[in-house]
Amino acid sequence: MPELAHPAGFTIECITASTFDVFAAYLNDHLSDNGEPGSIYFQPLPRAGSVFSAERATAFRAALDVPLDAHGWRRLWGAFTPERRLLGHIDLRAYPEQPAAHRCLLGMGVDRSARRLGLGRRLIEHAERWAREAAALEWIDLQVLSANAPAIGLYRRAGFAVTGEVADMFRIDGQSFSFTGMSKRLAPDAHGGQFCTKIEQPDK
Repeated sequence: MPELAHPAGFTIECITASTFDVFAAYLNDHLSDNGEPGSIYFQPLPRAGSVFSAERATAFRAALDVPLDAHGWRRLWGAFTPERRLLGHIDLRAYPEQPAAHRCLLGMGVDRSARRLGLGRRLIEHAERWAREAAALEWIDLQVLSANAPAIGLYRRAGFAVTGEVADMFRIDGQSFSFTGMSKRLAPDAHGGQFCTKIEQPDK
């Protein structure tokens, strides 16, 4: 897959099992902000447990090699600077139920140094193209803590609609958190092209 160039000085690239270690280090640093004083909770994890555990990393890495027509696939992309610093990530994963094979679940994050620069929207656009063109998926779903207003705003601007909310879903560090579900239906690719040959053009 070709790298996608962006004017902000980063490229969006597929992260595979062979290049997974840099992602694991980035994600552990990213999770250290979860629930930090003066910040928000963006993962349903307590402060003391906001780490990318070895067990989760092993399962995540293994899923990257699962074929799309098999159970348990996952695909991951990262936004890299020319110096190979990872600024953000997005992943799509299969539902565990086979009758939901036309849908997938989205997860993402942006490094504290790269927020409010449009990177999140670029990552979503990249994942959407892949979902349409490479995987022929029809829906992308996600779940987000209802208190995470910046993330919900980003997803709304990207075309996701709220499908429901579970009140008091989590009790984390003595606080109650609700969970919001959001979905987006993917339009067919108007160009009929293949994702692996399409290069995104920088904004003018």
